Amino acid sequence: MSEALVRLEGVSKAYASVRGGASGAEVLRDIDLEIQERDAVAILGPSGSGKTTLLNIIGTLEPPSSGRVTFEEQDVFALGPDELAAFRNRKIGFVFQHHHLLPQCTAFENVLVPTLAGSRRAAAERTAVEARAKALLEQVGLGARLTHRPAQLSGGERQRVAVVRALINQPRLLLADEPTGSLDEEAADALGELLLELNEKEGVALVLVTHSRRLGERMQRILEIHRGALLPAGAAR
Repeated sequence: MSEALVRLEGVSKAYASVRGGASGAEVLRDIDLEIQERDAVAILGPSGSGKTTLLNIIGTLEPPSSGRVTFEEQDVFALGPDELAAFRNRKIGFVFQHHHLLPQCTAFENVLVPTLAGSRRAAAERTAVEARAKALLEQVGLGARLTHRPAQLSGGERQRVAVVRALINQPRLLLADEPTGSLDEEAADALGELLLELNEKEGVALVLVTHSRRLGERMQRILEIHRGALLPAGAAR
């Protein structure tokens, strides 16, 4: 069996209470999870169940209170802040419920934003990155919208730009937090189909959190958060 791309071992998360800094309610409890290459995993649960917290830990945006998170066998939270930020930019793409596009930039310019971090790229590398941005935008049906700003795009189109932006650095893992939450049913279905298509064509592992069982059932694996524990779908019933 191949090594997991991402592994969580005994991960728990509790937030300090407002008074005195004592440990507050435990949001996540003793979670074990393996994510393999090319996986498509849905994590379901109601609002406030800890779905986003779990996604943030997988994405190295916040550390667990206890437990271990490894990515390609590397203990990611052993890295320093600058190393961790660079690692995250190279290895992980994020798609959120709200697209967070820069309103003054075109769709094409928004996609290129993650490539601006770090050292200056050589001209040939910059040309290759721009070609990839255009090819991905065409792949998601936005080839004629490269110069449009977010205000000129529909909600579904803005989310597709956000998906392409998340993929521009060729990450190993794509994390999506309620990516269809602000879309109507038709646009939500189209975005779900697009995420699965890119999971296959780009070879990127996909983990999404959602309250939509309709979307979750399209993934290869469905897990649910119940009282802080991560369980196979239906196990809590």
